[in-house]
Amino acid sequence: MKALVALILLVQLPIHKAVPAAPPAPLGCDDPESEAAAEFAVNYINGHNHHGYKFALNRIEDIRVVHQGPNNDIIFLELDLLETKCPILSPTPLANCTVRSFAEHAVEGDCDVKLQKVDGIFSVVASNCHSHADSSEDIHKVCPDCPLLAKMNNTEVLETVSAALNDYNSKTTDSYLRLLEIGRAKIQYHPAHIVVTEFAVGATNCSAEEAKANVGACQLLPEDQSNFGFCRAVMVKRPSQDLQVDCQLYGHQVPAPDISLLSWPGVTYIHPGQDTSAGLAPSAVGVTNHNLALVHNNPVASESSSSEILRSMLSAKALTKKAVAEAAQHDKVPRPVGFVPPPPPCPGKIRHFDI
Repeated sequence: MKALVALILLVQLPIHKAVPAAPPAPLGCDDPESEAAAEFAVNYINGHNHHGYKFALNRIEDIRVVHQGPNNDIIFLELDLLETKCPILSPTPLANCTVRSFAEHAVEGDCDVKLQKVDGIFSVVASNCHSHADSSEDIHKVCPDCPLLAKMNNTEVLETVSAALNDYNSKTTDSYLRLLEIGRAKIQYHPAHIVVTEFAVGATNCSAEEAKANVGACQLLPEDQSNFGFCRAVMVKRPSQDLQVDCQLYGHQVPAPDISLLSWPGVTYIHPGQDTSAGLAPSAVGVTNHNLALVHNNPVASESSSSEILRSMLSAKALTKKAVAEAAQHDKVPRPVGFVPPPPPCPGKIRHFDI
């Protein structure tokens, strides 16, 4: 009898089942965690881009997090970037770099980045970036008289760079400078004919005076002494002729451990048999700006191919569209007077301007 009573009481006890933890809420594009991931990605992109200028974050277009386990997440980012005025060789921190204005013929970068976050530490698994200048039509709608980007192999551009380097080297008492690459060029025809160029340079093992005797013997300084810089030249061709050149050398810099100096601008710009009497070697022939053509895949990471990141991005976009459709249905529910719906989680805010 006692056993029967005990059994009845045991059956009546409440049964407590383990309730699975609710999945974390999806991140919004402007959440602090998203911005931290984007900041890491942008720093990585600038650290591994070897031409042109640094890029700054303009907008987080999309973010998706796939939880792999405790303190282990895969993060997919879709980023819009804008070109700054800081050359990629400049030691100036990105936070102090000015984004090039729309009227200056802005350049936009589009990047898909796959990150892994383990115990709060980010690493890049894969990335795919490209860039493009804004259309001339859009520029002229806002500023009809603004000059547009010129091709870097334009005769007037090459003449201006050559004249500028000759002018600088003829006046300096320091090292003879050699061209690494042309970064940007614009030509204005009215009301004056003006050519503006920007280009990266490197100090050689010759003084400017020694170069006059045998410029062919002047080579870039070795890796442990390298000294790169940047020049801006303005040549007025009409109504009167004038040339202004300003060059700044950055001093010796030590590249990041995973970046070889040989991949920096100009070190690979070797053109045997070309006339380098002014330190001039053509760069990026036929383009108007350096493409942010950064493609990276971590060979030791799982699922790190370019096709995988593209499939994941497309999947993320499909999920986003579904969420938007569900939200639209949800918004049809009657709301109190004065109700202000929250902003959509993505895309995020525009930090500078939209192209």
